[in-house]
Order: sequence, then structure tokens, then C-alpha cells
Amino acid sequence: MTGVLLQTEGGAKGWPGRLLRLEGLALLVVACVLYHRTGLSWWWFAGLFLMPDLSFLAYVFGRGAGTLAYNLTHTEVGPAALGLIGLTILPPALPFALIWAAHVGWDRMIGYGLKYASSFDHTHLGPVGKAAKAARKS
Repeated sequence: MTGVLLQTEGGAKGWPGRLLRLEGLALLVVACVLYHRTGLSWWWFAGLFLMPDLSFLAYVFGRGAGTLAYNLTHTEVGPAALGLIGLTILPPALPFALIWAAHVGWDRMIGYGLKYASSFDHTHLGPVGKAAKAARKS
């Protein structure tokens, strides 16, 4: 039971939480500026910006699968790896990496972190959704 409590009650609070959100804003801004330099249409950006959220569909296979899929598509590792591929061997991949990075930055900026398997509303940045409302009431 203690393990579950550690995963659901915490989250970055105070200055660490603010800095993590600021980090998200920085990632969003840098990704957007670099995307602009690719010369691709902002329609592509708008159309693909929410693509990582399709990982929610994995929740139909259970909380564990959903958490894994969400976290794999909402960490900086994926866009960084795709960006490196775009810079080295497959240039058309770079704009997609930047869109993906911008999405991750946006999520962090608004307080959506990586999910714990205990609940969709429990993230490394703190509770969101119903869990955040419940935390504010107590």
C-alpha cells in the first residue's frame, strides 16, 4: 500500500514544479521556432500536434498498457531520437520530431506529466483531473 501512496500523493510542488513547467514552455518554444525554420506548413503542425495522444487508445488493453503507451509517447526521448535521425540520415523526419517535441513541451507546461499505473490522474508532476480536484478539497 505504501508504494501506491508514494505514486499518487507526490508530484513536483513549489519551485521544482514551476521549473518543470518552465522547462516544458522552453521545449515548446524551441520546437516551434525550429519547426518554423523547416518551412513546412503550420497546417501540418496543427494536424499532427495531438498525434501522441492517440496513445490513450492503449488503455482499452488495460491500465498498464495505457500507462506504458502514454509514457513512451510523452517523454522527450522519442522526439530527440527521431530528431537525431532527421538530422543525420532521414531529413524529412525532423519536422515530425519537432511537432512531437512541441506536444511534449505543451503537456509539461500545462502540468501533464508521465502517468503512474495507479491512476490516469496521477502523474510525476502531481495530480491532474479528478485527483487534482480531490487534492485541492483536502
